[in-house]
Amino acid sequence: MKRFGGLYQQVTSFENLYLASRKARKGKRHKENVIQFEENIELEILKLQAELVSKSYRPGPYREFTIYERKPRKISAAPYRDRVVHHALCTIIEPIFEDTFIYDSYACRKGKGTHKAVDRFTEFSRKNRYILKTDIKKYFPSIDHEILFRKIKKKIKCKDTLWLLRVIIDGSNRGSSAESVIDFRFR
Repeated sequence: MKRFGGLYQQVTSFENLYLASRKARKGKRHKENVIQFEENIELEILKLQAELVSKSYRPGPYREFTIYERKPRKISAAPYRDRVVHHALCTIIEPIFEDTFIYDSYACRKGKGTHKAVDRFTEFSRKNRYILKTDIKKYFPSIDHEILFRKIKKKIKCKDTLWLLRVIIDGSNRGSSAESVIDFRFR
């Protein structure tokens, strides 16, 4: 399996961080933290870049809120500047991992998304009598970080990029419990 190195300079380049800020602000341009970042965007990106290069970057605290879509769902949102870093990182490493995803994985993938997922679901529902819908409660907090990191290291050998991935993964919001419960529903 090919492992990729020399990625960190691409991740931390001013151009990539600027592009990441454009992606991170989509649909959020009128939020206070986005407006503050945008007011001094060049300075903010240079500051973020300096923190990444010196490895003094640390993710901020997540903001938690609940949305109600058929049932309450707890959401954890990273601070805006952290989302900029996430986009900068994903822009570089996404192509490395894309071919490892199953075809029917639709979230946050180029050429996929909600509409394609609904189309695929419709296709399956017309061909099949039964449908199994599952929801794994607290799925993301239940992911074992060491197993995840070992899998990432199979594809990435760039020590600096691995450092950033470790900081982000370990700095993620673990939630109040790592319990996973699968909710099955049949049609």
